[in-house]
Amino acid sequence: MATQAGRPSLIEARGYARPEVLVSTEWVAAHLGDPHVRLIESDEDVLLYEIGHIPGAVKVDWVADLNDPVTRDYVDREHFQALLRRLGIHDDTSIVFYGDKNNWWATYAFWVFRLFGLERLKVMDGGRARWEAEGRPLVTDTPSLPPGSIAVRERDDVAIRAFRDEVLEHVARHGQLVDVRSPEEYRGERLHMPDYPNEGALRGGHIPGAQSVPWARAVDPESHTFRSADELRRIYEQDSGLRPGAETIAYCRIGERSSHTWFVLTYLLGHERVRNYDGSWTEWGNAVRLPIER
Repeated sequence: MATQAGRPSLIEARGYARPEVLVSTEWVAAHLGDPHVRLIESDEDVLLYEIGHIPGAVKVDWVADLNDPVTRDYVDREHFQALLRRLGIHDDTSIVFYGDKNNWWATYAFWVFRLFGLERLKVMDGGRARWEAEGRPLVTDTPSLPPGSIAVRERDDVAIRAFRDEVLEHVARHGQLVDVRSPEEYRGERLHMPDYPNEGALRGGHIPGAQSVPWARAVDPESHTFRSADELRRIYEQDSGLRPGAETIAYCRIGERSSHTWFVLTYLLGHERVRNYDGSWTEWGNAVRLPIER
């Protein structure tokens, strides 16, 4: 079971392929002030950090910090390294992400950091919601940190990022695709998830051959923690037919929800060839002559 009496079970007991990539709220509470650990909050609501955050945590704004201001792409090595040094990060710093919406944007930041080759990355299981539910402290003061000295390599998009033409080739090969949006978006009834403005593309539907597995199914709604590996295998492998050894491309609307599924498949289930198509439906649904299904 993923939970017992509303409490998450021990991460190590859930059968994940890479359990070390997750830490509990208890672990984070015990490491507040640890100079070798940097907490990073990354939220969908970019103003939430200012309302209150875990003591010592710094903020990464997914719009202003990670995205190029002109080109629809991520920042280059120079700007990314400057960001990390501003956050006081060194080569030996362990980075722990957390955020709102069941770590939706925390895993997005995790994925972008992996594009630059960073390895010492973890996610706080349960995210902001779990921390708040346990009555743990939030503060509004921003930590003052000496600059870091981390050296960042050039961004490498090959292993974990997919582009439009590569997705087209993948479709032609009948490769595994997972659409992590809401069922309404998958069926073409909406162009954005429920409770959001219905915008983002000219056409609704899904990429041909994609399986529909909404991203939030990976999370236990009571504890906000990830489901056990057995539960995740049932959702992704048994019910949806995703083969662990086959190449998989995940997508959503702009690549953020699908980064959550990429994280689950890669780190919790151990699938070795998973890429995130961050162009997602805002590119595919607006592009001329790209095939769709409804």
